[in-house]
Amino acid sequence: MSLRRVACAAVLGVWPAVAPAADGSLLLHAGPDRTERLVAAAKREGSFTLYTTFAEKDLPGLVGPFERKYGIKVNVWRAGSNAVLQRTLRETAARRFEVDAIHFGAPELEALHREKILQPVASPHFASLMPGAVPAHREWVATLLSVWVQAYNTNLVRKEDLPRTWRDLLDPKWKGKLAVEARDQDWFATVVRDMGEAQGLEFFRELAARNGVSARQGHTLLNNLVASGEVPVALNVYSYMPEQAKRKGAPIGWIAIEPAVARANGIGIARRAPHPNAAALFYDYMISEAQPSLAEIGHVPVRADLPSPLGNLRLSLVDPKTALDEWEKWSRLYEQVVTRRGGS
Repeated sequence: MSLRRVACAAVLGVWPAVAPAADGSLLLHAGPDRTERLVAAAKREGSFTLYTTFAEKDLPGLVGPFERKYGIKVNVWRAGSNAVLQRTLRETAARRFEVDAIHFGAPELEALHREKILQPVASPHFASLMPGAVPAHREWVATLLSVWVQAYNTNLVRKEDLPRTWRDLLDPKWKGKLAVEARDQDWFATVVRDMGEAQGLEFFRELAARNGVSARQGHTLLNNLVASGEVPVALNVYSYMPEQAKRKGAPIGWIAIEPAVARANGIGIARRAPHPNAAALFYDYMISEAQPSLAEIGHVPVRADLPSPLGNLRLSLVDPKTALDEWEKWSRLYEQVVTRRGGS
């Protein structure tokens, strides 16, 4: 099911209405004793369930400190964005209220908001976040920005030959050397819009026709293919991936054609969360104590007082509402213009 169809599901009556959270939740409590009361209530609950797209290798460094500090068990189920979205929707339709918190992409969180699956939160940490991190409805909050960059194999591509603009990729020297992740419609849409829609679509048509662009599914796979040399240049991997591989000695580097496209990931709490207070405590933790840890693994933190690991790189943010509303349009165009036409 596409994000667009998810957005329409409530209107068509596919999913049942979800009742508000049970009494006893402190999610909207804003008094000076909020944290003290929230910790006590969370400890009584003892655990909560988190659905997330975080890489498995990154979870211990994020979940472990929280569990040790508060003595609260985090039961994690991780998968790709679509799998997390589908599981959440299926369980809601079946009135199986098992998940407490969901952490994944902002467009998917916005879809859950429209389906009335999330509930609003009032956190004292909102004041410390960058503008735009908290949508007006407050049913999810951004925790990090994932930034798409261009990764290259340092044994196959010389640094002085790297492109500085998108149009540099039209040079014949890039023929047969380029690849993209096949499901990054929101990246594609944002790059195209930044160029001007007509001009952007024409550029990608020309790029695919001249030099070919192979399509692979999975950012981790694509990054690994660059490191192995099977793919000389990948146009859209998340910045932390080549950076982490480089630290381990892989022959990989990255550049960012500005403005680099960034996509917010965030966290929301289910309306019928069985353990809302434990989930809310983790929610607060993710936008406060966990922010430096997110920066350490290469994500751009949303706390305004923390430096970005990417320096002063100019960013163009994916609009989650537009991504949701126009998902089918840009999925179709991405396939027609790039992934199918460019070969895979």
